[in-house]
Amino acid sequence: MKARRTFTREFKLDLCVRIESGELTKAQACREHRLSPTLLDRWVSQFREAGKHAFEDSASEEVDKDRRIRQLEEALGEAHLDIKILREALLKKAPRNGS
Repeated sequence: MKARRTFTREFKLDLCVRIESGELTKAQACREHRLSPTLLDRWVSQFREAGKHAFEDSASEEVDKDRRIRQLEEALGEAHLDIKILREALLKKAPRNGS
């Protein structure tokens, strides 16, 4: 399996600016940088939508996902503890048969 390459935000922006200005065609960019046309189309589309703010959240998304996972794991742990406490309380209050 081929290793995935990663590209910096600056690289993506520079390429998109050059394509949009007509300095470089998509075909040239794909050949020069060995890029998939589909990938380049996605980048250009993101650039057209967000301009200079395109690609800003790609790195922070991972951090946000990790933070959200930690929050959910903590909440799950608390919920399990709450359930355990409530079960124990119910067992203590439950009427015993034969009394």
